Amino acid sequence: MTEPQPLTEHTADVIVVGAGPAGSTTAYHLAKAGLDVLLLEKTAFPREKVCGDGLTPRATKQLVSMGIDISEEAGWLRNKGLRIIGGGVRLQLDWPDLAAYPNYGLVRKRDDFDEQLARQAQKAGARLYERCNVGAPIIDDRTGRIKGVHAKLGDAESGSKEKRDVTFHAPLVVAADGNSTRLSLAMGLHRREDRPMGVAVRTYFTSPRHDDDYLESWLELWDRRGPGEDRLLPGYGWIFGMGDGTSNVGLGVLNTSSSFKELDWREVLKAWCASMPEEWGYTPDNMTGPIRGAALPMAFNRQPHYTKGLLLVGDAGGLVNPFNGEGIAYAMESGQIAADVIVQAHARSTPGQRELALRSYPRILKDTYGGYYTLGRAFVKLIGNPKVMKLATERGLTHPLLMKFTLKLLANLTDPTGGDAMDRIINGLSKVAPKA
Repeated sequence: MTEPQPLTEHTADVIVVGAGPAGSTTAYHLAKAGLDVLLLEKTAFPREKVCGDGLTPRATKQLVSMGIDISEEAGWLRNKGLRIIGGGVRLQLDWPDLAAYPNYGLVRKRDDFDEQLARQAQKAGARLYERCNVGAPIIDDRTGRIKGVHAKLGDAESGSKEKRDVTFHAPLVVAADGNSTRLSLAMGLHRREDRPMGVAVRTYFTSPRHDDDYLESWLELWDRRGPGEDRLLPGYGWIFGMGDGTSNVGLGVLNTSSSFKELDWREVLKAWCASMPEEWGYTPDNMTGPIRGAALPMAFNRQPHYTKGLLLVGDAGGLVNPFNGEGIAYAMESGQIAADVIVQAHARSTPGQRELALRSYPRILKDTYGGYYTLGRAFVKLIGNPKVMKLATERGLTHPLLMKFTLKLLANLTDPTGGDAMDRIINGLSKVAPKA
């Protein structure tokens, strides 16, 4: 019996780097269309990610498209809408009834959620490599195009820390490696400083509020500095019941705040939790894990989304919604769009034709989200002003019809055709706004 040869090289039609929601969705749709896909993930599942764990109807629609069982029996908790708290007002809004999206959202822990998507991509035919650290891109000297990646691959079975050098080759590579996206940086794509950036911090508490069937959003975050020194911060807090005896409690804050760099957001979260009613149980004794933080790259903060054989999806391309900090829905949607473009390009007969198809990807993203994200950037600048934020929470929340409109706008939930007057206003504003 001969010894197996060391693994040194793999080839495929497409390499997808990162098996988060963006990468797994891309790999799933590519594999379903019959392409040979390598999905490379630096960690091993299940793995932790900082997230609110709440999914809007946009994300729910994507899960349905991937054929994932989202029944309660399969461990998914459904929610009916959003409860908004601020300015002394508590408003409960159901998700809108639309033709384009379901009227419910979902809750699921990220470590388990990401694995479900990755396994679904595997089932569709994608080849998943866990514990695979992607390093430098392999560049064609003649054309400057990416044609593969260098990586260090661990043995997922043994758990050994030893890793061996591997090269993977493909004519197209998808960067789904998150906010830090080392692959994009290695290809010369840097973050745009003129785009908003957020930070999210969250933790879990055992709590009697664990089975809440509404996602809860607090529009007022106070930095309680002492008598007469309270400051209203730009951002929002959330409380999502997980249905398993715990609540996910966190906050998202924007870099438009003058206090963005000077405040310790973990301390702000602790102080906010300390101001909650005692019976909710959001106390240090009930905390089931550490407070973790992550960056939220918003509004196309890294461009172009396609260049020289590399496509950016999800956080790597800065697709987080600047209105509400939602990333998962846009990660999955951009993954599906990228896969559709790649499948069409793959079927073209000449390099020139393939390139023509691939170059449509950034244009489709801009047509889909550009105007809406531009509105979001204006919104972010406005709420960076404490006076505007105070006025918005005090006046806006007392008008249920205005809040219904605001919910549709913030959650990006409208029917593209045949919707109501609110849908038409939001769609119209998005169309006339400059493409981000």
